[in-house]
Amino acid sequence: MKFEVHIPFVEHLGFELQRFEGGQAQIAFNPRPEHENSFNVVHGGASMTLLDVVMAHAARSVEPAMGCVTIEMKTSFMRAAKGPLVAHGTLLHRTATMAFTEGRIMDAEGKLCAHATGTFKFVPRLPVGKGTQALNTLKTD
Repeated sequence: MKFEVHIPFVEHLGFELQRFEGGQAQIAFNPRPEHENSFNVVHGGASMTLLDVVMAHAARSVEPAMGCVTIEMKTSFMRAAKGPLVAHGTLLHRTATMAFTEGRIMDAEGKLCAHATGTFKFVPRLPVGKGTQALNTLKTD
């Protein structure tokens, strides 16, 4: 399944979208050595990015024409993450402009590595590319 939105950092990390529907999202991540910390496990920043992206996609799955931006995120790390990993995102509640989500990262043995909750704001997706600079401004008010 292809990501609908071009996100260079997500492409760089090699995330693979596996589910995107009905308030649910699932993303696979096969971390490479450059995604590890000094303990040779997945760096917390990579894990937090995975959680951020899977929760945003869970939110957007009910409103795919809209974009969403992260307002707040809380992450708890339960155990060191070693790949391959699968992240699950769930939309818990939404309003006209906000989405409240949770995300989980599981290792290959099905053990919970990290859990997060996040709040996202729905924003209009605007054209991007050459000649559209004026339209790329993100309004969060």
